Amino acid sequence: MANQAMALAIKPTSKERRALVKRALRQTGVGKLVTLRGMWRMVRATITNTRTPSTIYSFHAANVPNKIAFIWRDKMHTYASFDARATKVGQAFLALGVGRGQNVLMMMRNRLEFMELNVGAQRVCAPACSVSWHSTAAELAYLAQASDARMLFVEDCFEKIAIEAMGRIPSLTRANVFIVGESHFGLRTYNDFLEGAKRGAGLKAQVDTGAAVVIFTSGTTGKPKGAVRTFPREALPQALRFIVETPMTSDDVHLVACPLYHSTAYGFVSLCGLLATTVVLLDEFKVEPFVDAVEKYRVTSTAVVPTILSRLVRWREETKDPRDMSSLKAVFAAGAPLPGPLANGFMDAFGDVLFNVYGATETGMVTLAKPRDLREAPGTIGRPVPGNILRFVLDDGTDAQPMGIGELYVSSPMLVKGYYKNEAATKESMIDSYFSVGDLARMDENGRIFIEGRSRDMIISGGVNVYPAEVESVLHDHPFIEECAVVGVPNADLGEHVRAFVVLKPNRVLSEGDIRSFVRRQLSGVKVPRDYVFLPELPRNLSGKVLKTELRKITLLSDQLLLADASTSAHVSVAIKTAPDGSTMESPPSRR
Repeated sequence: MANQAMALAIKPTSKERRALVKRALRQTGVGKLVTLRGMWRMVRATITNTRTPSTIYSFHAANVPNKIAFIWRDKMHTYASFDARATKVGQAFLALGVGRGQNVLMMMRNRLEFMELNVGAQRVCAPACSVSWHSTAAELAYLAQASDARMLFVEDCFEKIAIEAMGRIPSLTRANVFIVGESHFGLRTYNDFLEGAKRGAGLKAQVDTGAAVVIFTSGTTGKPKGAVRTFPREALPQALRFIVETPMTSDDVHLVACPLYHSTAYGFVSLCGLLATTVVLLDEFKVEPFVDAVEKYRVTSTAVVPTILSRLVRWREETKDPRDMSSLKAVFAAGAPLPGPLANGFMDAFGDVLFNVYGATETGMVTLAKPRDLREAPGTIGRPVPGNILRFVLDDGTDAQPMGIGELYVSSPMLVKGYYKNEAATKESMIDSYFSVGDLARMDENGRIFIEGRSRDMIISGGVNVYPAEVESVLHDHPFIEECAVVGVPNADLGEHVRAFVVLKPNRVLSEGDIRSFVRRQLSGVKVPRDYVFLPELPRNLSGKVLKTELRKITLLSDQLLLADASTSAHVSVAIKTAPDGSTMESPPSRR
């Protein structure tokens, strides 16, 4: 374990804390914004025991009341106006009897009300739970029940889904379901909710109790689990440890393109809140609105998933669009593995502004790869952010040898408290104070970390451990391959053999033999995929993670087709589409 603890100790000393805060204030420019009025507001919140993570907005409302906090649909909202609105939301919760430990559920796209509800709920210690706006009625009903939701807020375009979910869960009634926007079915609206706020109602809260937020995991291997995140005393220093490793400043304009219900987008908005940054909200990601926003608002930073990077690279290659995106100085990739060729391709097109962040809903931000890391060691997730201690654990519970592969366990102040009402899942994910989300990883001689796949995805072929990430990395190096994924499939002789799913770049043609010859130059033995399935796209969830469970379902169909075509060496392509709920649908196979 000592060999793997490559980060600083988790708890900074008082001296280290002061030095860290001083560095952050100076480096980010926040120190220049602080006023006596702002300091008094923070002190008063501490004395009256009403300090919560949301207090940062009150702090900045006092320091820079007229600075723009959020821009949504071209309308600007200052820190003062947003803070007042969040306070009103908190008062409305109290007026309806919702307070400490009473969860509220939200299903909506990125919009200002999402942030108002989150911050307002924090002010009364009512955990805010956000779920995918792609959820079906059945999924929404499950999540409402799993989160013990006292109230539900749904965007008006999803009102029919909310009504169907209400029919499945008796606790959801017209008294506690609100429509954000205009209701077409007689339900109460968000404005009705706000009108219930008691003027002058005091907000009483304690920062150190209850859950500040519950974030549901993406559920790639089963039902989503609610990760309970609190914000202990050490959360602020840990956030600052990450910030000072980046170019983030108070002068930034940050663009939100990923869904706020996912921890990547919301986590970066929270960091921006610490810095009094201006945040631009896109309802959802589309290339043209994204590019328009970058140019119009001179966006300096954004947090995206690799799929967005790929689409931006393709847009630049295909359109040769002259629009100016030179204002970008930090593009944070997170949420899914970042292939080395994609990272370098993006930086070739947009400059060395790309940072790869590894973390999870359950762990917070664990490692950071800077542009130089991505150039020198493609595929790396970088080095541990100070404050994180890492272990690489073998199946027998012992630590891997230096540079050996093991399941990555993390200990840091940003670990979630656990899974909501799921003690078994919490225990299964932990060793002592270390948490794992099931990723396999190794550390090289330079202290850089590489993800080798997930523990449940490791392929054992003929007694040899085959790590999917190693094979996928080689496939990604082929200039004609857009994306790929590797899974293990049953084999009578070997136990499993490697199957590759390949998506070709537009207007490119590649045979199975071509790919096999390419792979064999870099890999040998059972690591070389035995067969290949060509797809128009890989199935992914909305956070960009490849759904290998769906690929294994496709495997059942393609097994028969590959066997039938063995004599002719024909290629089999199984067309798939990603359904609105994130699952996949098979189309009839075509032949190449």
